[in-house]
Amino acid sequence: MHDIILNGEQRQVAAQTVDQLLNECNLADKRVAVELNRAIVPREQYKATSVKSGDQVEIVHFVGGG
Repeated sequence: MHDIILNGEQRQVAAQTVDQLLNECNLADKRVAVELNRAIVPREQYKATSVKSGDQVEIVHFVGGG
């Protein structure tokens, strides 16, 4: 387990990568933007980008509407 800051809140996660974190948060099939330690993570790098204790992660979920 890792202690991270996710969207401003302390959270324990099992995820080892950004891709796994999105799965853990039930956001894998959603349109999101991910910022890891104040750097945007390109979607194609989600599987290769590690998540470690102390990381700060911001996930923004896009919602459509009119």
